[in-house]
Amino acid sequence: MSVRLLICEDEQLATDRLLRLLARRQDVEVVGTARSGAEGLAAVAELAPDAILLDVEMPGLDGFDLVEELSRRVSKDKAPLIIFVTAYPQFAAAAFDTGAIDFLTKPVRFGRLEVALDRLAHELETRTAGERLAQLTQQLDQLRRERTDGAAEEDRLWVQRRGELVSVALSALDRVSAEGEYIRLHRGDTQFLHRSSITALMPRLDPKRFVRIHRSHVVNVAHVASITRRPAGGYRIVTADGATLPVGRTYHAAVRGLVMIG
Repeated sequence: MSVRLLICEDEQLATDRLLRLLARRQDVEVVGTARSGAEGLAAVAELAPDAILLDVEMPGLDGFDLVEELSRRVSKDKAPLIIFVTAYPQFAAAAFDTGAIDFLTKPVRFGRLEVALDRLAHELETRTAGERLAQLTQQLDQLRRERTDGAAEEDRLWVQRRGELVSVALSALDRVSAEGEYIRLHRGDTQFLHRSSITALMPRLDPKRFVRIHRSHVVNVAHVASITRRPAGGYRIVTADGATLPVGRTYHAAVRGLVMIG
């Protein structure tokens, strides 16, 4: 039996990653994608998916709001199962025991996704979607509290290093550089490689502390040692650890504004 999935995720990179991973499963059909809770509601009404891969954090109608609306609008026998996707591992761990099939953390790994899909297939066989949606709806207040309590954790990023998860304080970073599908986090003499993008990380960085100077580079303003003009025009930045970084043309104004150079 093919499982009909709807992806509800506002970040295109995250959606693309899920699509690539799901394409490796012959028993999964992605019937549609939605970039907001409102689009998700409309897609459920039109496509009647078996389950939703649902981002928790979305502008406007977020993942929890969507579940609440589904409980009001969808009959018990047509309720989709829910697999939450979240950027915060500590939130997923705290909120796991709910009516959701699973909580996946970004960036989603194929092995972990397969576990969630196996759970999903079992639930579809036992046809408990309606009961699970009702249970999940009753627990939304608890989940929202967990998200609020975890707000202080948003300054921290969990990265994998040699088989363990390491908590990295974002405010303590000196700079961030892009390397293909990864970003390298620089903190003093220590570096961490994390599968993500600078675009995805930027909303979590304090704009008073960090400035994007290039599509591949973000620096902590306090870590800038000097700024020099290039002979051909534009600027380059030298950081406190001696790295020389280019400033992209698009980011000239941001650099001038934050460090007040003419």
